[in-house]
Amino acid sequence: MSAIIHSLLDTDLYKFTMLQVVLHKFPQTDSVYHFRCRNLEDTVYPLSDILDELNQQLDYLCQLTFKEDELQYLRNLRFIKSDFVDYLELFQLKRRFIKASIDAEGRLDIWIEGPMVQAMMFEIFVLALVNELYFRRIRSKEVLDEGERRLQAKLELIKSYERGQQPNDPPFLVSDFGTRRRYSFEWQKHVIEEFHKASPSVFRGTSNVLLAKELGITPIGTMAHEFLQAFQALDVRLRNFQKAALETWVQEYRGDLGIALTDVVGMDAFLRDFDLYFAKLFDGLRHDSGDPYEWGDKAYKHYRKLKIDSRTKMLTFSDGLNLEKAWKLHQYFKDRFQVSFGIGTNLTNDMGQTPLNIVLKLVECNGQSVAKISDSPGKTMTDNDTFLAYLRQVFDIQEPEV
Repeated sequence: MSAIIHSLLDTDLYKFTMLQVVLHKFPQTDSVYHFRCRNLEDTVYPLSDILDELNQQLDYLCQLTFKEDELQYLRNLRFIKSDFVDYLELFQLKRRFIKASIDAEGRLDIWIEGPMVQAMMFEIFVLALVNELYFRRIRSKEVLDEGERRLQAKLELIKSYERGQQPNDPPFLVSDFGTRRRYSFEWQKHVIEEFHKASPSVFRGTSNVLLAKELGITPIGTMAHEFLQAFQALDVRLRNFQKAALETWVQEYRGDLGIALTDVVGMDAFLRDFDLYFAKLFDGLRHDSGDPYEWGDKAYKHYRKLKIDSRTKMLTFSDGLNLEKAWKLHQYFKDRFQVSFGIGTNLTNDMGQTPLNIVLKLVECNGQSVAKISDSPGKTMTDNDTFLAYLRQVFDIQEPEV
């Protein structure tokens, strides 16, 4: 079996932007990541069946290093520092930090344990590998034909939305956020090429750095939950972890990459920390769980309370979107905000088969539990219920009703 991942750039931009901060600010941090499939009951066959192939692919992955042209591409990104690229020149994922096996209940079990400067880079590669290995076994010409039919329908739709934009409205902006959930690398590349060709003014880029490089389009991304979660276990009071994370980001990027993620402990708790200082320094906010309309209305009220013109700020939505949902959100918010959309599974794995809902989440940092309290039921993530209860108490977050 040949390697599926051929380049260490075949991952999301935010892995590099977060890794740069980790390397500069807390390089000694240890971390633990754990794999979870949220829809095991929907799989055509047990994910554990791909274990041997996955282990072989991990062997291949850990042989990769950055090529000179890839390093040069990163150097040309304004927010990437030269010392970070020097580090990447020596970078290679270490096989000893990742273990894939079958747990006591017969499920695919993946743990990553090691220095955060290594461990955090595994996530997107591993999720892409699990997806591609799983779907490869149930691939057929009919599936690919159906995927193409759905893609063509989306291209017609995005062109109709482009025509429907009013000249003075903020633009309708869509990006691909689907590397982790893709059907295959080839399919993701095909989808991005087709969207970029069909509507370059609407389709603004991809989170995948390799494809952005190859296709000459913009790489998109800032931060993920793991970045903020890590601060729950660093040397700051738990109540202040969001402020510490945002401040560290500002100090590193000084105006670049200014979209803040809001749902590590829910939007209400986030806004209590997102004061005038941060609201002025960050360009906008990203939604990744909960009701997007309610979330955006809360953001609008918050900016108004701070006497900031919300039309100067960007809302980025990235939770379970398709083009229709994105367009409705754009129409709802366009008079109050600039709006953009990151669409994942619905772009890169809409083939008529049930997609895998898989995650590989940070669960420990420096031997201490970390957690995410999502605005969506089922997205809360921790391996320690006691810590989760304490986190709820610290941020005054009610237990959801069952």
